[in-house]
Amino acid sequence: MEKLRFDFAVKSAADGKSNIICITSIGTPTGQVFSIPDECQPASLHQVITKTSNYAKVRKTLNTRHQTRKIWITLTDEISKIYLDEGENLQFNDFYLEEMIENIQEDKSLSSSSNRTLEKLLEKLLEEKQTNPETQNLGKISKDFMIEKFNGRNANAHQWIKSFNKECERFHIKEDHKKIEILKNFLEYAGIDWYSCSLIKFTVESEWNKWEKNFCDTFGNKGWSPIRYALSFKYQMGSLLDYALKKEKILLEVRKSIDTGTLIDLIAAGLPNYLTDKIDREDLQETEDLYNELGKLEHLVVKNKYDKKSYTYSDTKTKKNEEKKPCTICISEKKGKRFHPEENCWFKEKNHKDIVKSVNNSELEIELNNENPKN
Repeated sequence: MEKLRFDFAVKSAADGKSNIICITSIGTPTGQVFSIPDECQPASLHQVITKTSNYAKVRKTLNTRHQTRKIWITLTDEISKIYLDEGENLQFNDFYLEEMIENIQEDKSLSSSSNRTLEKLLEKLLEEKQTNPETQNLGKISKDFMIEKFNGRNANAHQWIKSFNKECERFHIKEDHKKIEILKNFLEYAGIDWYSCSLIKFTVESEWNKWEKNFCDTFGNKGWSPIRYALSFKYQMGSLLDYALKKEKILLEVRKSIDTGTLIDLIAAGLPNYLTDKIDREDLQETEDLYNELGKLEHLVVKNKYDKKSYTYSDTKTKKNEEKKPCTICISEKKGKRFHPEENCWFKEKNHKDIVKSVNNSELEIELNNENPKN
């Protein structure tokens, strides 16, 4: 026999606080394993092993309690005399070691049996979770749905219910009553009132097709007002990107199947001409390309807003200055420059009387001069 396998393990010392390295068992190249009695396991009792270079590496490797290593050590004459007799039987201190093959086989069979049982249980639980929606928490699942809540005005009813059905498929919700139950988590305002009425009319045990049809009949807008609003929606003020994203959302809500080119054209049509004229239409392949160009033009919107504000301020100031003219009546009466409307001037009536008085005296003097002096 050329080598033996020594199984090392870190165990607690007698005081229970410190750790010691022990040799728990010895293995042979033929696969046999022999246990070492507990009182003979401390490595300090195996001085012929602790002197080897292998043990020096083991000491560096094992630092924490319960760590183990299995190391093959080449037999020397000194090691062979201690651990093998003349017939190569395993021994230590003239005590033959007990073979552990039967125990290992029993442990392996028990371990493999328990592992198979656990695997079957886990497979069964996983299968039930995936195929049986009854075991699912609908409240938690609804938080992972990738759709907005429906309030009766914010989306196309037909498109929204299709998106809802796809989310139910994604989370393996197939039973009709489960779809009806989870639907209430995605309704607001008018949608909640409709759900309450439908619950009375159809009940939760009804077929999903009835609920789906009634939903589309109730909220499916067959008029042209949503189309008009989507097409006429234009940029007013603020961020260009905010406008573009909102316009895209409105258009997709009324027509999800709209092609990308038309979508880009309709978004751009709502922008001021001086902005769209700076964008090369041929370079726009996706809506993201349009958003990138709009980001480069944001400064023009800010500048235009500032210029408009400055013009309005200066124009208003000039207008106010023009309105403030001194009253001509006060100036003629030598009352100084007073800024008020002439029709409200306090001296207006007095000035009028003086003029009338002067005119009347002149007329009287002319009449007297024209009369016969003899009379």
